[in-house]
Amino acid sequence: MFEVIDDLLAEYAELGTKLADPSVHADADTARKLGKRYAELGPIAETYREYQAVGEDIAAARELAAEDPAFGEEIPGMEERRTVLEERLQKLLIPRDPMDEKNVILEIKGGEGGQESMLFAGDLLRMYMRYAERQGWKTEVLESTESDLGGYKDVQVAVKGRVNDAGEGVWARLKYEGGVHRVQRVPVTESQGRIHTSAAGVLVLPEAEEVEVEINPNDLRIDVFRSSGPGGQSVNTTDSAVRITHLPTGVVVSCQNEKSQLQNKESAMRILRARLLAVAQEEADREASDARKSQIRTVDRSERIRTYNFPENRISDHRVGYKSYNLDQVLDGDLDAVIQACVDADTAAKLAAGGN
Repeated sequence: MFEVIDDLLAEYAELGTKLADPSVHADADTARKLGKRYAELGPIAETYREYQAVGEDIAAARELAAEDPAFGEEIPGMEERRTVLEERLQKLLIPRDPMDEKNVILEIKGGEGGQESMLFAGDLLRMYMRYAERQGWKTEVLESTESDLGGYKDVQVAVKGRVNDAGEGVWARLKYEGGVHRVQRVPVTESQGRIHTSAAGVLVLPEAEEVEVEINPNDLRIDVFRSSGPGGQSVNTTDSAVRITHLPTGVVVSCQNEKSQLQNKESAMRILRARLLAVAQEEADREASDARKSQIRTVDRSERIRTYNFPENRISDHRVGYKSYNLDQVLDGDLDAVIQACVDADTAAKLAAGGN
C-alpha cells in the first residue's frame, strides 16, 4: 500500500539537507520551490513515523502480554489508532491538484429563465461573497452586466485568499462550484404564485500569473468602445470600455466597469489569462484522460449540479447525493457542509481508483 513512501521519505530528507545549505537561499525562486515541496511531504513523513511507532508498540505489547495479560488490554486501542493513521496516509498519498493553492476568477451568468435566472445569478453572487467573507478571503468585482430588475446577466469576480498549512487556497474549495445551478421558487414577476424553475451558470477558473500564461501581444486584437449602462458622468462619454480577442483561440473578454481604459484593460487581461490557463489545462487533461468534462456545456436546467428549492428551504447537490434543509443559511454564505461533501466524495473516488 505504501510502496512509494520510501522514495518520498528519501526525497524529504534530501530536501531538508538542501534547505539547510545557505547557498540554496541565494536563489529565492529555487528556495521557494524546495520549501513548498518540503512542506508538502512533511505531513506524510510525520504520519508515517507515527504509524511505524504504533506498529512497534503493538508488537511489543503482544510479546509482553504472553507474560502479563494486562498488556493485552492496550492492544485494541493501539490497533484502532494504527487504522486511523493508515487511512490518513492513504489520503495524504493521493496526488494533489497542482492548482489547489491558487486564487480564482468566478464567473456567474443568468441562463434559462429570463429575468428570474438573472436575479438568481445575483443571489449566487451574494452567497459566494458572504462565503468568501467567512473564509477571510478578499473579493473584487472585475466586470458585471446588471439586469433590469437588479440581478446580473453576467459577473466576474476575483477571489483571493491565503494558502493554509495543507497547501490549500481558494481553488481547493471553490473548484466544486462550477456547473449549472437550478432554482425553484415563485419569481417576483409571477402574479399567480406559481413556482418556476430557472438556471444560472457558474464557472470557476484558477487565476493565472503572467509567467504561467505567455500571451503574444501580436495574438491580441484590442478594441475600445464607449461604455453603456449606469455610471458616472465620464463612463458613458469616453471610449473607456475594452474588448480583447485572443486570435488563436477565439476567446473574447470585455470590461467596462472602470472609468479608466487602462484599468478595464488590466481586468480584461486577468480574465483572459485565467480562461487561457483553463483551456490549456483541459487540453492537457484530455491528452491524459477523457474523464474530465466541461463545467458548463450549456446553461440548461437538465445539466444541473445543484438545486435550490425555496418552498422546501432545501439544497441538493446531485453529484454527491447531498441534501439539507437550510437553504436560507447556505445562501447567506454557510457553504462549508455542501463543499465538504464534494471534497469527501472526490477523495473517496480517488481512493477507489487507487489514488490516481
